Amino acid sequence: MSNEMAKARLADLMDTVRTGIESIARTQQEQARLTATATAAGKRVTVTVNAQGVVVEVRFSDDVADLTYPEIARAVTAATQTAAAEVQRRTREMLDRLRADQSQMPRLSEFLGGIPDVLDLMPSPPEVSTAPPKAHARTETGDGSTTFADVERWEHGSDSATSPVADKSW
Repeated sequence: MSNEMAKARLADLMDTVRTGIESIARTQQEQARLTATATAAGKRVTVTVNAQGVVVEVRFSDDVADLTYPEIARAVTAATQTAAAEVQRRTREMLDRLRADQSQMPRLSEFLGGIPDVLDLMPSPPEVSTAPPKAHARTETGDGSTTFADVERWEHGSDSATSPVADKSW
């Protein structure tokens, strides 16, 4: 009888896994179709991004010429970031629903004691910066240290007699 119970439990588990995989596939398809649109500069600039936050359309109103080029650039950046944030928010909502559904599924550790569940081992992704390329926020490494750009390399084992840093006239 216990063998029959084990087979039935395994069959139930397989059905649950199959349902979970179908739910993941549906969510992936839904997420891939996402777009978000945002405006800036008094609705003079409109940007639409796809599910990955990639700009797929930029539109300017008829009165965009009232703005300077730097204002237009800032407006495009702001609208793009707002639209991308909306796509991320909606993606998080989808994933939260998916996680809630999957939390109802039995965990692998319930069937095989001592085995960690794979999802528990997954690291959280780091937050992606929206700072411009040369901004200070982009030079931080995440471990508290700072990476510097446009610096001269100095070979630590080089002869101090030829090093401008160790110039004896100092």
